[in-house]
Amino acid sequence: MSTTVEKVRDEALSLSVSERASLAHDLILSLENPADFELSREQEAEIARRVQSVREGTAQGRPVAEVFADIRARFGK
Repeated sequence: MSTTVEKVRDEALSLSVSERASLAHDLILSLENPADFELSREQEAEIARRVQSVREGTAQGRPVAEVFADIRARFGK
C-alpha cells in the first residue's frame, strides 16, 4: 500500500462516525458503476437505525477477534 493511501486512510479513520459514513458513501459513488452499489430503502433504513443506535449509546458491539473468527468460520478463510 502506498504511503499516500496509508496517510489518507489514517486521517479518514480519525473522523467521526458520521463523517466516515459520508466519506464511504462518496467513495462508493465514485466507482465506475455506482449503480452496482446502490442501497435499497430497507438497507438505507437499517444503516440509519444502526447509526442512531451508536449515537444514542445503545449499540451492542462485539470484539473484533470474535467477528473475524465468525467470518473465517463462515467463509473458510
